[in-house]
Amino acid sequence: MTRPIPGGAAPLLDVAVVGAGPAGLATAYTLAGQGRTVRVLEAAGAVGGRMRTVREHGCLIDTGAEMFPGRAGYPATWRLIADLGLDRDPAAVPNVRDALAVWRGGRPRPNAGRPLGLLTGAGLSPRARFDLVRLQARLARLARRGELDPGRPERARIAEDTVADLARPYHPDLYDYLVHPLAAGFFGWDPERSAAAPFAAHLAACGGSHTWHTYRDGMDTLARALADRLDVTTDHPVTRVTGDGDIVRVESPRGTVTARAVVLAVPAPVAARLYDDPRAAAREFLAECGYTPMLRVSLVMDAPPEPARPSFATLIPATADTLLNVITFDHRKHPGRAPRGHGLISLIPSPSGCRELFGEPDRTVAERLIARAGHFVPGLRADPSHVRVHRFRHGLPEATPRALRLRGAFAVRPAAAVEYAGDWVPLRPCSEGAVASASLAAERVRAYLSSPARRPAGAVPAAPRAAADVHSREQR
Repeated sequence: MTRPIPGGAAPLLDVAVVGAGPAGLATAYTLAGQGRTVRVLEAAGAVGGRMRTVREHGCLIDTGAEMFPGRAGYPATWRLIADLGLDRDPAAVPNVRDALAVWRGGRPRPNAGRPLGLLTGAGLSPRARFDLVRLQARLARLARRGELDPGRPERARIAEDTVADLARPYHPDLYDYLVHPLAAGFFGWDPERSAAAPFAAHLAACGGSHTWHTYRDGMDTLARALADRLDVTTDHPVTRVTGDGDIVRVESPRGTVTARAVVLAVPAPVAARLYDDPRAAAREFLAECGYTPMLRVSLVMDAPPEPARPSFATLIPATADTLLNVITFDHRKHPGRAPRGHGLISLIPSPSGCRELFGEPDRTVAERLIARAGHFVPGLRADPSHVRVHRFRHGLPEATPRALRLRGAFAVRPAAAVEYAGDWVPLRPCSEGAVASASLAAERVRAYLSSPARRPAGAVPAAPRAAADVHSREQR
């Protein structure tokens, strides 16, 4: 039950969560499980954020995230999947077969990121394959020593290094045909300026591409399952968050929502614009959390061309094309992504290509990327039956060495009425970073609301669910 606030205004929530992506929904789910009254406010017309799926022309079109690793790589995500019962049907979370190839020498080289790739080459020379084993061994040693914690990348010995620094001691092929296209294609990062520690921790935790999974019913499956269990209001843009004593006001053209605490589960630049945090550690960290834009073009094909060697995604190194970075054959990810006999292909530009094209009209973006993709996908038609362009101005958080330096103070800041969730909190640009941040945000909100000075008269602290307690302890 919500309580009225003085003056007869709208009921006072325990927590308002701004943002209905995985971070916001997982935070709300955890807090609701602790007995809190929670409402989620989402500016868009649907939940999912950068994991939204559009259903049109008989296709499931994933607008952002495409897949995720197995349980060892994404433990927080898989715990939530199990808690929601999404894995009761094994076919609901299928493995993505033949996931990754790298373009080299005029054709895609399969088995990139798989143990088999060490034998088949996967686009790497024999010396580069040897150096890949050396790099993997180095990352494994750092992980065993606790120096590659995906939740605390600032503690890594390589915290001051860039991704390019990480690859520099090894054969150039390793950088040109694996590290650079991976960092650029899936993180949107510039390896010369982006921090090595989060990238290395992600690789060490997730393992190879043979562990990749997807959701049969679209990448927004997790978000939709969470939203079905929560109080979520869509089409509710938030314009400002302000504190007034023990009450936080969340302002919107649709009206003001009041709560005892608020979680901003939005990109760091948006959070900084909505709320002027009095804590210096929070202000400085948010100001340093830069973002790379995301842009992708999805093509629905009546008669899809097929790659020369079957694979779901092909990395295009900058040595082969500076504008196009990744081609995904989404109908190969799972048969249900497109009607039988049809195809669904996505084109993702490089970071520099994304900056170049982001402000262009949809038609220009599609024409330029389709023209480039024709070189790598023979038979690709310039006039697909349907084109959908997806844009996220705040696509993925880009961790830099300076952001890592500031993150330590941010992580130990005092709990307050306004907290944060999102993949930028651990500087891990993926859905696991978002889901893992939810446990941290919920724990901090619980600590704030349970403090004697802020507990309503006659109230007792809400008892957390055992699962939420386990998640919080594991994140410490």
